[in-house]
Amino acid sequence: MSAGADGGFRGFEGSFLGDASRIADATRMECKICWTVYDPALGCADWQIPAGTPFSALPSHWRCPNCDAEKSGFMALDTGIAPKTAEAPPATVIPVPVLATDPDDDHARARRIAARFETAFRDAHLGKMRDVPFLNKALSVQAIGFRPHGREVLGVMLTPWFMNLVLVPLDPPASAPEVGSKDVVEFPSGRYEFIWADRLETGPYRACSLFSPVFDFNSQLSAIEVAQAVLVALFEGEHRDEGTRAAEIRSTRAAELAAAPRAETDADEDRPAIAIETVPTRRALLTGNLRKEASA
Repeated sequence: MSAGADGGFRGFEGSFLGDASRIADATRMECKICWTVYDPALGCADWQIPAGTPFSALPSHWRCPNCDAEKSGFMALDTGIAPKTAEAPPATVIPVPVLATDPDDDHARARRIAARFETAFRDAHLGKMRDVPFLNKALSVQAIGFRPHGREVLGVMLTPWFMNLVLVPLDPPASAPEVGSKDVVEFPSGRYEFIWADRLETGPYRACSLFSPVFDFNSQLSAIEVAQAVLVALFEGEHRDEGTRAAEIRSTRAAELAAAPRAETDADEDRPAIAIETVPTRRALLTGNLRKEASA
């Protein structure tokens, strides 16, 4: 889609054979990707578009507030057609200030990022993860509490097979870090180990595993409550006091596992290895009591 000389737009893929001038002022338009509806009577709060603004008068850089699709990808929901005149007045373009430092803009971007993550992992759930044996069928995919955190978006990603803290760059990095590389991120409650991931649908992001698998939860509501509690506990400094013996505890546990006799069987080949945390992430301390509450 490209802006026209009159501030309108060309290359419209939607209704009326691509003739955007035929869209009536009151016509509601629907995104063909995520089915988000733009209603002129309501405007668009995410873009600060006032109520009563026709679809044809939206700025050329306006995009779907849910999935970030271009304006040209919207289809007409109503049958109203604008009268065609030889001297049609040019569309009025309403300027929308978009400032990188505007907190409202960052919150809107966080909502769009959350929607992209939900779409990506729902597709994975319905596709390659559909029949894996470690799914918790009581849970569904949900992006929880996604909000700006510095120049990243922080939130919890819940699926039927994991619950992860995620950090997503608001500004795409010039060169994404190598997938699988690790960062230790400092929060008021302690230091947490994140691993870089990159999906075509989401772009690069960092993830810190909280629960995997997620059989501790018997309902979507209980999982959401724990995720929200984790996001609060991250910023509570008193959790640091609990972590003073974390390294000693991990070291002792590793020695016990190494010394314990182990009978090797064919079944052991398919058993996942026990992971011993070597970085004092305090993840277990953060989620330990929450895991007990979820089980209860």
